[in-house]
Amino acid sequence: MYFTRLPDHAQPGFNEAQHFDKFRKHNIIFNAESRESFCDDHIGCLSIKTVLSGEEIYGVDGRQLAIRPGQFLVLNNDQRYSCRINSKEKVRCLSIFFKNGFASSVLFDAMHGEDFLLDHPSTGNTGIPEFFQTLRPVTADMSRQLSGLISLLEKEGYNESMTDEYLVFLLRYLLSTHRLDIKNTDQVKAIKASTRQEVYKRLCIAKDILHSSHRENIDLNRISAQAGLSVPQLVRQFKSVFHTTPYQYLISIRLKEAARLLQHTNGQVQDIAWMCGFEDAAAFSRAFRSAYGVQPTRFRAIL
Repeated sequence: MYFTRLPDHAQPGFNEAQHFDKFRKHNIIFNAESRESFCDDHIGCLSIKTVLSGEEIYGVDGRQLAIRPGQFLVLNNDQRYSCRINSKEKVRCLSIFFKNGFASSVLFDAMHGEDFLLDHPSTGNTGIPEFFQTLRPVTADMSRQLSGLISLLEKEGYNESMTDEYLVFLLRYLLSTHRLDIKNTDQVKAIKASTRQEVYKRLCIAKDILHSSHRENIDLNRISAQAGLSVPQLVRQFKSVFHTTPYQYLISIRLKEAARLLQHTNGQVQDIAWMCGFEDAAAFSRAFRSAYGVQPTRFRAIL
């Protein structure tokens, strides 16, 4: 099923049960624009959340995640969450919900070799892996798949078979990100596998805080408290897994956002510096030049 408008949960007569029942029966895609939208409590199936412009806030397990262009979030089956859009400009959001049976079949295929699949052509309901629910970058491969899917829907309308072909490749991509996460857990300095996985989840929380709050003045004490790690443990394990410190990671987020704004807006350099969390324009220019090799004004001129 395909929708170009977000549901209005506050509309008189809106049937929540009927609306949510669709997610158990169909793959569903929302490709919509909105300035204001909210859902206070939703339990969905495995899904991908991203935005093509603007910002959408998701509430997951007591934390707030801000999804911006170039990022996506995976939510697991039966995950309870909230979402909201509150913006002066229209936010273009893209949400893809995978029906359980469809997702289970595709992921089963992706996790087994051809010889095994020939001997087991009927997979049934084999279950879905539990994905790490953290903000991720939209890679070039994923961007091509999403762009192709959107182009198909906007030009040809909804065709279930053609759409499902794109969803197969997106699910296989999600599995590749999951395998990378499992590999990353091995970078955590701990003996037990269960401890490594738990620490990695908490490091992802810290990473998401940096992404979602990079415009604010945040310190290690706040991050460590929300992630459930001590400050020394946070710094040490963050560097081990992500090969940079939390503060260095924060600066890289701010600089990438600044580069995007320089490329796509006409804002003054000092205003962009402030919007990205830099209090000093001169310090911003030095950091930007160190990262990109040119001053912000020159960067904009050569694009």
